[in-house]
Amino acid sequence: MANPDKACKAERACAPAPRRTFWVGVACALVGAGLWGVSGACAQYLFSHYGITPMFATVVRSLVASLIFFGVLIFRRRYLLQLIWGSEPRVKAAFLAFGVALFVDQFAYSMTIAHTNAGTATVLQMLGTVFVMLFTCVLGRHLPKASEFAGLVCAFVATVLIATQGDLGTLVLPAAGLFWGLLNALSVALYVMIPRNCGLFDRFGSFAATGVGMLVTCVCSGVAYAVQLAGGAGAPEAVASMDAFGWLVLLGGLTVLGTFVSFGLYLRGVAAVGSVTGSLLGAIEPVSASVCAWVFLGTAFSGFDWAGLVLMLGMLALVTLGGKPKPPIPRRRR
Repeated sequence: MANPDKACKAERACAPAPRRTFWVGVACALVGAGLWGVSGACAQYLFSHYGITPMFATVVRSLVASLIFFGVLIFRRRYLLQLIWGSEPRVKAAFLAFGVALFVDQFAYSMTIAHTNAGTATVLQMLGTVFVMLFTCVLGRHLPKASEFAGLVCAFVATVLIATQGDLGTLVLPAAGLFWGLLNALSVALYVMIPRNCGLFDRFGSFAATGVGMLVTCVCSGVAYAVQLAGGAGAPEAVASMDAFGWLVLLGGLTVLGTFVSFGLYLRGVAAVGSVTGSLLGAIEPVSASVCAWVFLGTAFSGFDWAGLVLMLGMLALVTLGGKPKPPIPRRRR
């Protein structure tokens, strides 16, 4: 039988540590979020140079990452898997919803890159913070704060600038790219809120919950890719023509570094510095993706693209800092 005390001990190990581990947490969060940006550049390279499909990239990414997650869990934290397996049906349903949202996030992100580029896809993904704010206001039945409303305006202006390049009468960004980018942002909000609201991270730990969610993602992407192959749209000839460097980018850059290592480092960093600071440090992701696409892939970005990036960073700062809880007022002793 699983030992609940071990699970509680594991969760206490994830609690914020404000002293010596703070700067280590900052470094982990920055490197982890930066590797997410690198994964976007790797995906753009694979799509443009080898012609592989976003669904195939999602299959490989989720399969290898889930194998690594479960390898660690089986050898180091098997009791958490036993706890999850013996949990009630509503908890398993929450894991299913979490994994489906994670699958939509990875596939929609790849599709956005395929229709635009890594930098634009990552900037549009930051709209997920706006969706989190809106969902929170609806569930809590309250209006946004002034800082949150200002962040919403920044996000709207940034999206308009990127989509129209300053010409309000013309949609420069491909409609498909905008659609997948918005769907990606929505799925980000869902996979962030589902485990928090359902208590998956609190009960089982972020590492185990993410591993199970990645397994659901692997199953969803495998089924979807099988349907694509049955319809003749899986582009298996592109996969067969990949050379050693292509597989290195796919497995090393997109999968190991861009999925497993990035998730592991970022979650460790957030555990040390807290969710608010961790969200702000996560803003390095679009900067990393844009710089990598610019330097290594030669992707050109206009002034409106960079202006949209700056506005998105401003939105993230306004929304996260505006939602920072105030310290409790100490009561006077009588």
